[in-house]
Amino acid sequence: MASGRGNRFLPGDPRVSEPYRLTPQLAFRVAVLAFLTLGVFAVLFLRLWALQVLSGNTYLAQANDNRVRTLRIEAPRGLILDRTGKVLVTNVAGTRVELWPADLPKRWPVERAELRALSRVTGVSVASMLASLDKSKDDPLTPIVVERGIKQDQSLYLLEHTAQFPGVRLQETPLRKYPYESLAAQVLGYVGAISPDEYKTLKKKGYLPTDQIGQSGVEYSYDSYLRGKDGTAQLTVDSLGRPKGAAVLQTQPTPGDALKLTLDANLQRAAQKAIGYGISLARSTTDGKFADGGSIVAMDPTTGAILALASSPTYEPSIFSGSNNAKKLKAVLNSPESPLLNRAIGADYPPGSTFKPVTALAAMMEPGANGSGRLLSPYEDLLCSPVFKAYGQPFKNWTPLIDQQMTLETAIAESCDTYFYQVGERFYELPANRGHPLQAWANRFGLGEPTGIDIGGSVDGLMPTPEWRCKAFGGKPPYSGSTCNTVDRTWKPGYSIQLAIGQGDLLVTPLQMTRFYAMIANGGKLVTPHVAENVEELGANGSATKVLRTFGEQTPQPTGVDPGALQVVQAGLNDATHSPIGTGYGVFGSFPVDIAGKTGSAEKFVTIPGYPNALKLTQSWWCGYGPYTDPKIVVCAMIQNGGEGGSAAAPAALKVFEQYFHQMPANVTQHASD
Repeated sequence: MASGRGNRFLPGDPRVSEPYRLTPQLAFRVAVLAFLTLGVFAVLFLRLWALQVLSGNTYLAQANDNRVRTLRIEAPRGLILDRTGKVLVTNVAGTRVELWPADLPKRWPVERAELRALSRVTGVSVASMLASLDKSKDDPLTPIVVERGIKQDQSLYLLEHTAQFPGVRLQETPLRKYPYESLAAQVLGYVGAISPDEYKTLKKKGYLPTDQIGQSGVEYSYDSYLRGKDGTAQLTVDSLGRPKGAAVLQTQPTPGDALKLTLDANLQRAAQKAIGYGISLARSTTDGKFADGGSIVAMDPTTGAILALASSPTYEPSIFSGSNNAKKLKAVLNSPESPLLNRAIGADYPPGSTFKPVTALAAMMEPGANGSGRLLSPYEDLLCSPVFKAYGQPFKNWTPLIDQQMTLETAIAESCDTYFYQVGERFYELPANRGHPLQAWANRFGLGEPTGIDIGGSVDGLMPTPEWRCKAFGGKPPYSGSTCNTVDRTWKPGYSIQLAIGQGDLLVTPLQMTRFYAMIANGGKLVTPHVAENVEELGANGSATKVLRTFGEQTPQPTGVDPGALQVVQAGLNDATHSPIGTGYGVFGSFPVDIAGKTGSAEKFVTIPGYPNALKLTQSWWCGYGPYTDPKIVVCAMIQNGGEGGSAAAPAALKVFEQYFHQMPANVTQHASD
C-alpha cells in the first residue's frame, strides 16, 4: 500500500492554475538574459576603472588646466650681420595681445560685446578675431594672437580695464628691428605670422600655429637657424580666467643663432644710392624720362659672394613688425611699383649690348658652317656700317656715324650692332643638325638657367629657341621651327640677328649678367652666387664665440671656353672703358683703377600709367669688373627705362667702384654711348 500510494497523483483542481513549469527553452532565455546583464555591469566596471585608474592623471591635468595656464615665452630670433659684423637685423621688446578661447564669456552677446571693445582698442576687426577663433575651436586652451607690437597707450588701457576683457592677456614678444631701415630690404626679407598651409608643412618640425616665421629673403631661407626655442611659464587663474599671481618660469627661451652675410653694409648703401643717382641722371634725358627703378649687383668674381644686392623701389621691413604701421603696410602691398620685388633676381629684362660678349665667345668657340675653323675669327674684319641688310630686312646700328671695317675687339669697344648682326646671321645659316649653338653657349654661361642663389624669388629669364617660339605661339608638337603650321610661328633670320645683340625675346636678370661677367673676369668658371657666410653663436658682448656652420662658396664650374677667346673679349671690354672710342670711356676713362666693362641699351615695351598703349622704352645697362688684371669685384647695374647705358647705368656702377676702392675719378667729358 505504501509503495502504491507513492506513485499516485492527486487529481487536479479545475479552480486552481497549474504551477509554472521551467522548460529547457525558458532556461536558455534566462541564461542569455543573465549573461547580458553581467556583460553590461562588466563594461561599466571596466569604464569606471579606466577613468579612475588609467586616465586619472590625464583628467586631473585637464582639470588643472582649467586653472593653470601654460604661457609661451617667445624666443628672440637670431641677429643678422654683414660681413664685417655690423648688425643689420636685431630685436626689440614689444607686447602682443592674446585671446584665450576657454576664458571668453560663455554667452554670445557678452562675448560679441567684448570682441567689439577689443577691436576698438587694437584696430583688429571682429571678423578677423572670429575667424582665428573658429580655426582653433578644437583647441580652446591654446591662445590666438590678436595683434603684436601694440602701442603703449593701448597696452595701458587693456591693463587698466582687465575686468572688462576676460580671456585677453598681454604678453611680451620680441619684434624685428632694422637699424639701417631699408638697407638690403629685399635681401633680408621680413617675418610674418605662419599661414595655415605653412603650418601643415612645418608642424612636424615643431612649429606652432601662433609662430612668426621668415616670409622672404634670408629670413625665410635660413629660418631654421634664426628661430630660437621658446620657453614656458605657468600662470594660475580663477574661474573667470583672471590671474591669481605672477607667472612662474618653467623653461628659459633660447635665442636663435646669428647669421653672418657676405654683404658689405657700406657697399650696399652705396649701391642703393647709386640706383637713385642713375635714375636722376636718366630722367634728365629724353630717352630716360620714364626711369622708375633699377638694381645693382656687386659680387666677388672668384667665390660668388654677394657684396651688394640693391633693388629700387624698396621698402622698410619694419612695417611688418607689429601693428604701428598698418597704413604703410597696406600702401606697400598695394603699390603698383612693387617695392617687395627684388629686381636683381626676380625681374628679367632684355640685356642689349651687354650680351654681345656672349655672342663673341660662342662664335669664337663654335665650328664654322663646313665644320672646319671657327664661326668667327677675332682678327677678321667685318664692316661696321650704319645699316645691315639681310633677307630684305634693314637692321640699323645704334649710331649712324660709324662706317668702317673692324675686328672683334674694336666691335666690342664701340658696341657695333651691325658687326654682331653679321655674326647672328652666321649662326642662323648653320646646318639644322647643329642645333642652336648660340643659345647653348648662353645656357652654359648661366643665362636662361637658375643662378643657384640661396634666397628665393629668383626667375630664370628666357633664352628663346625655335622650339620655344613654336610652343609659345601655338605650334604643334614636336616643337621645332620646321613643323610649326603657321609662317609667323617659324624661327626667322631676324630672330637670330636680333638675339646676337641681346634683343628680341631674350630676357635675363641682373644677377645672371653679373655671374656671366664674373666668368669673364675669373678665366671661364661659373660661380654660384650666395649671400650667407656662416651661422655664429654670439657672446654677451655681441662678438662671435663659435662658428656653428660655414656655408661658403661652391666649387666654380668650368664652362669650357677657350682662354684665347676670353682674352679677346677681356681686351674689348677694357677698350670699352679706356679707349676714346669706347662706349664707357666718358665714365671710366679717368678712374684710377682699371675697370673693364660694357654698356647696354635694350628696348622693351613697357606699360606706363596714363598712356593707352605700351611704350617702347630703353633699359639702361652696364656690367664689368676691376681691377682689369686682377679682378676683385664685378658690378652689374640696370636702370629701368633709363635710356642709354652710358648715360645712367654706367655712372651708377662707377659709384659702387668708388666706394669699394675708395677712389674718385678725374673729370672726363661724357661720351655718347649705346
